[in-house]
Amino acid sequence: PFGQVAMRLLLQRVLNASVCVNGVQISRIEKGLLVFVGITQGDTDKEIAFCANKLLNVRLWPQEERAWAKSLKDNGYEVLIVSQFTLYGIWKGNKPDFHYAMPPAEARVVYDAFVKKVKELYHPDKVQEGEFGAMMEVGLINDGPVTMQLESPPAQSPKQSTKQSPKEQKPEVTEPEEKQ
Repeated sequence: PFGQVAMRLLLQRVLNASVCVNGVQISRIEKGLLVFVGITQGDTDKEIAFCANKLLNVRLWPQEERAWAKSLKDNGYEVLIVSQFTLYGIWKGNKPDFHYAMPPAEARVVYDAFVKKVKELYHPDKVQEGEFGAMMEVGLINDGPVTMQLESPPAQSPKQSTKQSPKEQKPEVTEPEEKQ
């Protein structure tokens, strides 16, 4: 199911959202986006930059009579980023399997780089985050509800061949010869 790698985000438009760890609230936002981040093998700075830019600029809020007119950035809203390896889960019978998720040590580096990039592209004080690797209680009040999945363009995984299959190859086009 995940032949091509891509960073995966689940965006939820919220009136507010918060994260608690061990019963203590560690972050909270008011109106904005709650963003769950799934990281898989092969995610790089390219996927980080694409997803960070896109989440700040996707138009999920109305303006006057236009339903999807304004972005988080346009409105100056807040964002809460939460690492969620289960976005790369698949079912093996009745049990979830997470081998498509990047291992925790590597994923932490990518997650931290993603949060840093969002802060660089936006107002750092409007960017909150969960605690990587912790068991979190995430509370939210959906606005809409509006929930959208966002993926970076698929990168070529190391196992994929760069050769095109016969179905993917484009026929060579030649110009017809002129008759004399």
